Amino acid sequence: MHLPFELSPDQLAAARRDIEAAGIVIVGGGVITFEDDTGVEKYFAYAKAAGMPLIAIHTDPKLLPRIERFAKQYDIKVAIHNHGPEDKHFPSPYDALPYVKKLDARIGLCIDVGHTVRTGTDVVRAIADAGPRLLDMHMKDLRDLTAKGSQCIVGEGAIPIADIFRQLGTMGYRGYVNLEYEIDADAPLPGMKQSFAYMRGALAGLAADGRGRHS
Repeated sequence: MHLPFELSPDQLAAARRDIEAAGIVIVGGGVITFEDDTGVEKYFAYAKAAGMPLIAIHTDPKLLPRIERFAKQYDIKVAIHNHGPEDKHFPSPYDALPYVKKLDARIGLCIDVGHTVRTGTDVVRAIADAGPRLLDMHMKDLRDLTAKGSQCIVGEGAIPIADIFRQLGTMGYRGYVNLEYEIDADAPLPGMKQSFAYMRGALAGLAADGRGRHS
């Protein structure tokens, strides 16, 4: 859902009440682009009023010290979102990881699996190397690991979905895996349902495999 940045604190609070009354849990927001020094705090105030415990962001590395300051002040987690070969700052998780390791623990990564594989990066290894700095995940699938336009229903492409979940389980990941379904704009629900069904099936298979090995 979309909550415009221009909403007042009262409007954001009202929207938050409506969302929560519908039984929807707000787990985060974004991707928010921080373009200059002057706009940093307004996005944190927006996120706080909307009840977002985490924001996924895109920014210039030079703004990270100021972003860190407000992450502490507002006690909001900040996850740097990698955006593939077109991203001049953070194409892959490995481009952001050296920065976040120097910052407060509330600053980490939002690994977008589709954009990650398009850089030629081993996404499972990147997840493992991120470790506790992995705060959020954007899940999708691609038929062609080099082509942004090849997105498909999760499970019908070439991204190693089960291996991703296996690694997340191995490392005790406690964040969210958010489906980012950017196709079938006129009728996305069928494909979204199939994607969720595939992911739940992958998780069930991993759980059954774990029980089998410990029986």
